[in-house]
Amino acid sequence: MLLLALTACGGDENAKEQPEGDGPAPVALTIAPEDGAQDVPTQGELAVTAEGGTLTGVTVAGPEGEEVPGALTEEADAWAPDEALANDTEYSVTAVGENAEGDEETSTATFTTVAADATFSSYWNIPDGSEVGVGMELSVTFDTPIQNTAEVGEAVRITTDPPVEVRGHWFGDQRIDFRPEEYWEPGTEVEIGFRLRGVEGADGVFGTLRENVSFTVGRGQVSTVDAAAHTMTVTRDGEEIRTIPITAGAPGNETWNGKMVITEKHKETRMDGATVGFGGEYDIPDVPHAMRLSTSGTFIHGNYWASSGTFGSANVSHGCVGLGDAQGAGDPGTQGAWFYENSMIGDVVEVINSDDDVIAPDNGINGWNMDWAEWGAGQ
Repeated sequence: MLLLALTACGGDENAKEQPEGDGPAPVALTIAPEDGAQDVPTQGELAVTAEGGTLTGVTVAGPEGEEVPGALTEEADAWAPDEALANDTEYSVTAVGENAEGDEETSTATFTTVAADATFSSYWNIPDGSEVGVGMELSVTFDTPIQNTAEVGEAVRITTDPPVEVRGHWFGDQRIDFRPEEYWEPGTEVEIGFRLRGVEGADGVFGTLRENVSFTVGRGQVSTVDAAAHTMTVTRDGEEIRTIPITAGAPGNETWNGKMVITEKHKETRMDGATVGFGGEYDIPDVPHAMRLSTSGTFIHGNYWASSGTFGSANVSHGCVGLGDAQGAGDPGTQGAWFYENSMIGDVVEVINSDDDVIAPDNGINGWNMDWAEWGAGQ
């Protein structure tokens, strides 16, 4: 026992006494941009790294204390923000890291982002908390042309339950629509995170919108209008629930073919032909149960002025789909009233066998008429 004790106390004769303070190097923290920086870009500049250790916490806060969300790398040696920063705003950064021995270091910095020369506003078509039909597309429009379409499109973040791929497609430089490959599955919950604030849409022109909205997909209803047979078959969740006699566009004014989405509902509305290129041909102040299918003026609506024998036998409209109805929209027993009460924004009405072209995908919310391979190309 004595020998063991002496041996343990004696140690290795070749070992050198370790100087005081000689241990693991502290973690080196780097914050970009440097402390006091001005006119910092709102994207691509802010980053925090750790060398010789890991980051244990990063906080980036604006003047009101609101924190910028961000994420660590898998190795926890770098952090980056998840979204653009606001323009002309001072941010404070606090980074905490530790080395392999758990020795902690803290670093801080403040910087101010670049001011915007101008801003763009963003508008969308689905109210927060809405229940919509399976054909609804999210359409976002801007009040100024967008040059950096990829960056702006990526700043509209869509998540779904159950998960489904959603792509955006640009129509020109001021509108982007989003949809899945097929109609939404009924019951899908959709969350949209608009993260356009601080995104540079064009040279010196930045977005301002930062908001979360959501919508729910209701039951699945698709109605097929056969213009040649003068009928509409209403299918809900895969079951045919009613066939309705209709009148469609007369020769020379045929109804568009294709898949169209209901975007507005009006129990009564005025329809003046002068607003859609039919000056003087009609002006009806009280069209009942009208639902918009296109920007150019296609509706599916009640019709009280045609004879009852017209529905199911002749096409006499100026391009709309007409259903038998009563003046005043007060008779719930008419086909027009039934279809109105059983339809919601986002339902699909598909027209077939009409002697006209397929409607353009941007004439309303009608992107379902574009192939999935083309949808999203060139964003």
